[in-house]
Amino acid sequence: MSRRVVVTGMGAITPLGNDVQSFWEGLVEGKSGVGPITKFDTTDYKVKLAAEVKDFDPKLYMDFKSAKRMELFSQYAVAASKMALDESGLDLDKEDLFRVGVIIGCGVGSLQASDREHEKLMKMGPARVNPLFIPMMISNMAAGNVAIQFGLKGKNIDVVTACASGTNSIGEAFHSIKHGEAEVILAGGTESAVCPLGVAGFTALTALSTNEDASLASRPFDKDRDGFVIGEGSGVIVLEELEHAKARGAKILAEIVGYGSTCDAYHITSPAEDGSGAGMAMIMAMNEANASPSDVEYINAHGTSTHHNDLFETRAIKYAFKDHAKKLKINSTKSMTGHLLGAAGGIEAIVCVKSICEDYIHVTAGSSEADEDMDLDYCFGSGVHTKVNYAMSNSLGFGGHNASILLKKYEA
Repeated sequence: MSRRVVVTGMGAITPLGNDVQSFWEGLVEGKSGVGPITKFDTTDYKVKLAAEVKDFDPKLYMDFKSAKRMELFSQYAVAASKMALDESGLDLDKEDLFRVGVIIGCGVGSLQASDREHEKLMKMGPARVNPLFIPMMISNMAAGNVAIQFGLKGKNIDVVTACASGTNSIGEAFHSIKHGEAEVILAGGTESAVCPLGVAGFTALTALSTNEDASLASRPFDKDRDGFVIGEGSGVIVLEELEHAKARGAKILAEIVGYGSTCDAYHITSPAEDGSGAGMAMIMAMNEANASPSDVEYINAHGTSTHHNDLFETRAIKYAFKDHAKKLKINSTKSMTGHLLGAAGGIEAIVCVKSICEDYIHVTAGSSEADEDMDLDYCFGSGVHTKVNYAMSNSLGFGGHNASILLKKYEA
C-alpha cells in the first residue's frame, strides 16, 4: 500500500515570531531574530549572541498546571502543535485517535534542567533533586506532552539525530502515513538550548560565531562566516493521508513526495568532504518522488554558517544535481533564525510549504560574497519571486546524519 500524504496545518514558535505568519513575514522582510543573549549573564563567555524566542507565554496554549510540568522545549512543541491542529481544522472528536500520531524530534532535551538540578545536587544533596527532573529533561517528552495535551494515541516517536531531528521526524511521519500506519501525524522538531551549558558546550567545540554584530553573525555560505548562532523554537506540521484530508474538506497546503536519509559514517562533527552522504539523501528523496533534478527549483539548505557545513553541503548539492545545481535557488533560513538544532528541520519545512504557496524564496540575509569554491545561487542580496513547484529541505546532523525531504505543489 502506498498512499499520498499532504500538509494541512502548520505551527511555529521562532526567533522571528510566535506564529507562522509573523515568522514568514520576518523572512520576507529579511529581518534577523539574532540579538544579545538575555537568558543568562554572558560576561565570561566568548559568545554574546543567540536567536531567542521573544514574548512567549505558555498560558496562551496550555493550562498553568500543565505548563509547570514542562520544560521550554516541550512548551514550544505543544504551542506549535496547537497552532498546526487549529489551522488543519481537524475535529479530534471525530477521529480514531489511535490513527493520529506524533513524531516530534528534539536534539538535546532540557540542558537547563540538567544545569539546575546538578547545582542542587552539589549544593544540597541528592534528596533535593526535583522528582520530576527526569521526565521534564528527557527529549521524548515533547512528543509525549503533545500527545497528552491533545489525546493523540497513535504512533509516538522522538527522533534524535542532532540537527537532522526535525527533518527525519517529518520524513518518518511521511513514510508512516504512506504505508498505512496512521491517517494523521503531527511532525517536526523542537529545541531550547540557549543556556549556559548549551552555549559553553558549542563554544568549546568552536562551532559558534563570536561576531557581536547581530546582522552579520549568521552568514551562511559567506566567505567571512565564522560559525553558527544558536537559536530556539519549534516547527510542527500536520501530515495527513490525502483521501482522509479530502473527505473532511481540508485545505491542502502542499504535498510531501520524497524522503531520503543516510549517514556519512565519516566523522562525529564534520560532514563527508565529498558531499556523497548528503547528496545521496537528496537523490533518494527525488527517486521516491519520481522527480528528476531538473524538476526541483529550490533547496532550503542546512546552511549553518560554519566553514565545513556550507562548503561540503555545496558539494553535496552538486553531487546530487550535477549540472542543474547552478540553476537552483538555494537559501538558508538560519541566516535570520540562527540554528534551532533539532527544531531546524521543522521550521524549514514550513518555509518550504510557504515558498510553494507564495511562489517566493527568501533572501539569505547578511551574506554577500561566497567562497570561490561555492559558486551556486544562494539568494544573496534579495528574495526572489518565482514559481516553486518542488522544494527540498536538507538537514545534516552531528554523527553524520543526513535527511532530505521533497515537497511539491498539490495537484488533485
